[in-house]
Amino acid sequence: MRGSCRPRNTRDRAVCMTNCPTLIVTVGLPARGKTYISKKLTRYLNWIGVPTKEFNVGQYRRECVKIYKSFEFFRPDNEEGLKIRRQCALAALNDVRQYLSVEGGQVAVFDATNTTRERRGTITRFAEQNRFKVFFVESVCEDPTVIAENIVQVKLGSPDYTDCNTEEAVADFMKRIKCYENSYQPLDEVLDRDLSFIKVMDVGRRYLVNRVQDHIQSRIVYYLMNIHITPRSIYLCRHGESDLNVNGRIGGDSGLSARGKEFAKCLGKFIQDQNIKDLKVWTSQMKRTIQTAEALAVPYEQWKALNEIDAGVCEELMYEEIQQHFPLEFALRDQDKYRYRYPKGESYEDLVQRLEPVIMELERQENVLVVCHQAVMRCLLAYFLDKSADELPYLKCPLHTVLKLTPVAYGCKVESVCLNVEAVNTHRDRPENVDISRMAEEALFTVPAHE
Repeated sequence: MRGSCRPRNTRDRAVCMTNCPTLIVTVGLPARGKTYISKKLTRYLNWIGVPTKEFNVGQYRRECVKIYKSFEFFRPDNEEGLKIRRQCALAALNDVRQYLSVEGGQVAVFDATNTTRERRGTITRFAEQNRFKVFFVESVCEDPTVIAENIVQVKLGSPDYTDCNTEEAVADFMKRIKCYENSYQPLDEVLDRDLSFIKVMDVGRRYLVNRVQDHIQSRIVYYLMNIHITPRSIYLCRHGESDLNVNGRIGGDSGLSARGKEFAKCLGKFIQDQNIKDLKVWTSQMKRTIQTAEALAVPYEQWKALNEIDAGVCEELMYEEIQQHFPLEFALRDQDKYRYRYPKGESYEDLVQRLEPVIMELERQENVLVVCHQAVMRCLLAYFLDKSADELPYLKCPLHTVLKLTPVAYGCKVESVCLNVEAVNTHRDRPENVDISRMAEEALFTVPAHE
């Protein structure tokens, strides 16, 4: 249950209890990666189970002013523009209040420039009135190359510039930045010493962290200090088909089938043909992933955290046997596959927590191939593709297929490469009837064929 927040007395500021909602507020000039940070933070926090939503003030402005004409709208002496921007910020804050106070959200990300102390003061007062904690995230970048790349990659795809050629759009956006520069007041170690914030300088070359108040803020700092924008690709695949896969049995620690060994050879050739610079290869500590990686003839690193979900008392059983011996458990798992925990085993929710260090290390690295397992791959994929807890356990991760994930502006580009080695299908869809009183035939309707 969320803790309540109350003032000590009428003269004091409101004092937040430990579990008060958090308002993350971005700070910085345009084209400094604020929205990139906002979206990544939102995705990460949702993935680890903290309900989070992003509120982009630019989007509110675009809904209010349907046609963007030019940078003139952002001039500090444009009274009409200032009025509209203020109204949009207040509308976004109203939605923040609704999300955190009524809808049960725990974190809201208020994505805007927020470049003046006056604007940040308004937000701080709003948070105090509503008993929210505030954490500022400022992105400072003076590198013209990074700024130019950001403008081309992100801003030119914005609805503001749909009918502009590249040169006109870049010129207009540079003038838009100028509109903010004169009034920009960066977060200051002395003047803002009472605020909680992280200042990210030159896309992560340096950081300044001030007054981290709680667990959520420390997680945010930890995450932001691990992400980078260096171009790279992450390759995800499952081990080759195993003997237990062929027999339709879950879990266990069997070796590869003949087709699984064939896939391992094809994977080695595929990786060689890709000619990937400084590729790192990670596996679990289970035989089937190690045997798959051995065929690559490159160094690899074993992670216990990448081991398959522990099915507890159901390890090495067929779905038909689980239905026969544990029909109640089988139905309960179908009702809530993400949160269901196998007796003496794990849930997908447990697995996400176990995989967080892997995600952190993937964020720090450049090119990595992860040879893992079905449930593990689903969890990793859900993080990169921003999938919900309900979608995660049903993501399709077929055997003998490599997924190449390449981070792009605000998301991830996915390429699926089937290496054309036959394998059994191990994907079981959620059956229509998940009631505990269902017939065995209904429970087993979506079980894939096996020997």
